[in-house]
Amino acid sequence: MDGRRRQPGFGGRAYELTEETPVYVISVAAQLSGLHPQTLRQYDRLGLVSPDRTAGRGRRYSARDIELLRQVQSLSQDEGINLAGIKRIIELENQVAALQAKVAELSAAVEGAALAMQQREAQVHASYRRDLVPYQDVRQTGALVVWRPKRDG
Repeated sequence: MDGRRRQPGFGGRAYELTEETPVYVISVAAQLSGLHPQTLRQYDRLGLVSPDRTAGRGRRYSARDIELLRQVQSLSQDEGINLAGIKRIIELENQVAALQAKVAELSAAVEGAALAMQQREAQVHASYRRDLVPYQDVRQTGALVVWRPKRDG
């Protein structure tokens, strides 16, 4: 069911858990990502991974945050990229994702407009009178057509 699980919530209502639902406290997030909690705090201060906050200002990490922590660690340790470079990479990836979403939105709008235009065109064609006859260009037939207006009188 596309990564979502329905759970009973308060008052019998259901809530959805997604990749972006902040559920992990810092100690669990650190364990899941393989990093020290102090490293997670540093990443938060630098703006690399910014978890949601509870009312008491405690950090709550989502599954997406955990994956991002692993990506930051990999870029830093395996690729040798400094934290400023990693921050720029993350910003650019977010920018690309936003632009891709905008392109998809605009493409859907263009498709909708094209469909509306086709429907309007079909309505116009359906409204044509059927007693019209096709016009033949005189230059193509070689015939001479003389027209004389009627005289009143």
